[in-house]
Amino acid sequence: MFVRVKSSPNSPKRSVQIVQSVRKGKSVSQRILRHVGTAFNGKELDRLKDLAEFIKAELEIESEPNLFKPETLAQMSIAARRNKDNNSLNVNLKNIREEQRIILGIHEIYGIIYKELALNTVISNPKRNVSSGKSLYNIVMARIANPLSKRASVMELEKDFGVKLSLEGVYKAMDKLDDKSIERLKELSHQAAKSILKERINVVFYDCTTLYFESFSEDELKSNGYSKDMKFNQPQVMLGILTTNEGLPIGYEVYPGSQYEGHTLEDAIKSIKNKYEVEEVIFIADSGMLSKTNLEKLESKSINYIVGARLKNMGNKIKGKITDKSKYSKDKSGEGKRALFKLSEAKRLIVTYSPSRARKDKADREKAIEKLKKQLEKSKDPTSLISNYGYKKYIQISGDTKIKLNEKKLKEAEKWDGLHGVITNAQELSEEQAIGYYRQLWQIEETFRVSKHDLRIRPIYHWTPKRIKSHIAICYMALVCIRHLEYRLKIQYQKLSPAVIRNQLLHVQSSIVKDIETGKKYCIPSSITKHIKKIYQVIGLKINNIPFELK
Repeated sequence: MFVRVKSSPNSPKRSVQIVQSVRKGKSVSQRILRHVGTAFNGKELDRLKDLAEFIKAELEIESEPNLFKPETLAQMSIAARRNKDNNSLNVNLKNIREEQRIILGIHEIYGIIYKELALNTVISNPKRNVSSGKSLYNIVMARIANPLSKRASVMELEKDFGVKLSLEGVYKAMDKLDDKSIERLKELSHQAAKSILKERINVVFYDCTTLYFESFSEDELKSNGYSKDMKFNQPQVMLGILTTNEGLPIGYEVYPGSQYEGHTLEDAIKSIKNKYEVEEVIFIADSGMLSKTNLEKLESKSINYIVGARLKNMGNKIKGKITDKSKYSKDKSGEGKRALFKLSEAKRLIVTYSPSRARKDKADREKAIEKLKKQLEKSKDPTSLISNYGYKKYIQISGDTKIKLNEKKLKEAEKWDGLHGVITNAQELSEEQAIGYYRQLWQIEETFRVSKHDLRIRPIYHWTPKRIKSHIAICYMALVCIRHLEYRLKIQYQKLSPAVIRNQLLHVQSSIVKDIETGKKYCIPSSITKHIKKIYQVIGLKINNIPFELK
C-alpha cells in the first residue's frame, strides 16, 4: 500500500491516490483503494499527500479482524450494506410492512472518523471495557447528531438510530473518563492534527468562554464569575480551547468560573510550551484578553502575540491619528486602507479601514437607534427606559419628553465606522502577515460556535466536578470528529459547514421492512444527494440506494 501522484497530460492537475499492488500470475497491477483528491498547485499537492499518508496509516491498521458481531440494528444495516450481494430479491410487496426507519449516516461517516482518530482508545483498557466504550461512542455520535440531555439521547438513539443503550451504562462510561483518559484524549487530538498537517504547529489560537449550570450551588470547579451569557448569578466554568490555524483542535483546559479570560493566560502558556511541544508561539486572541498585565506576561515568556485592539479606549492623542483616514495608505487588495502606529520599540498598532465594514457599522447603529426610538415612544417614562440601552448616548430627551438625535455624538461615532486594529510585538511579521493571522482567529471563534450552538455544550446539567469534566470531554470528542471531517471535505471536495454536513448525514436513512409471510427483513435506503455521495467518497465508502436483505 502506498501513496501515488498521477499527472494528467497537458494539464497542471495531479491526482493523489492510495494504491495497492496486486499480483496476478506473473504480472503486477495497481488497485486504487482511495482517491484522495486532485491538486491544482504545489501547496494543494503537499496537503493532499500529507492527508493521504494519514489515511494510509489508518487503512493499514483497519486490517485487524473484528472480534465482535454487530450488536445493534444500525451496525447490522451498515455491515449488510458493505457486503456486496447481487442476488435478486423475490418479494411480494403486499406482504411488506415497515418496522422502523433508522438514520445511518452519522454512525457510518463519523464512526470511521472516530476510529481513525483512535478515540475508541480514550477509555483505559478498551478490551476490558467494551460496554463502556460502546456507550461512549454512541453518546458522542448522538451529541453530533442532536445535542440533548443524556436521558433524551439514549431515547433518541433507540428510536431514530437503532441503537439500544441504558442510561446507567452511559453514566458508567462517563465515570470511566477520568483525568488519565482526558489527558489521552487531548494527546490524541494533538497527534492527529500533527499527523495530518505534517508540520510543526507554531501558530496557536487560544480563546476562552464560560459554561454555565442549571444550578445555584458552587464547588471547587464551578463558581460564580464573569459570564459572556450574562449568567452572573449561576455557577460556571471557564473553557479554553487551543486550535491550529486550520481550525483543528489540539487541546483544551478547564478552569474555575471565577477566573476571567485574561487570568488563564499563564496556564495556557505553560500548557502550550510543555504539553504541546511548541517551541515558537504566536499568541492570537481577541480584545477581551487585552490588558497591560496580560501583554507583560506574554512578553516575559518571550512569546510573540497579535491581539485585537480596543481603539476607542486608547489615549486621545493617538485616537486623533487613528480617525484621520487621510494619512492611511491603500492595502494590496485595493478595497481598504491601512495605517501603522508605533506604540513602543517592540509594539506596533496596525489599523485597517474597510468601506464595506463601515457601511455595516453605520447600518447596524441606525437600526439599533430606530428600534430604541420606537421603544421610547411607547413608554410613558422614556427617561427610565433609556438607561437600559447601549445606544442611549445618541438620543436626547427634552423636558416635554420630545425625542431627538444627538447629532454631535453620531458624527463622532461615524469616525470609527469600518476601523479595526491589532497590536503585535512580532517584529519578523509584515503588516499583511499580522493582519492575516488575526483574521484567521475566526477558526477558534467558529470552534466555539460549533461547541456552544451546534453541540449545545451549554447549559450543563451535571453537578459533580468529575461529571462536568466528562461532559466537556464528550463535547470535545464530538468537536474533534466534526472538525476533522470538515477539514478533509475542504481539502478533498469543498467547504461545507458542520450544520450542512450534519443535515446531509441525518438524511442518510434506511427503512427496515419485514415480510410478514417469510419473516425476512430488508433495508430500503434513502435517496443519495451530490453532497452525500462526495462525503462517502472522501471517507472511502461506496454508497448506493439498492434495497438489500438484512441477515
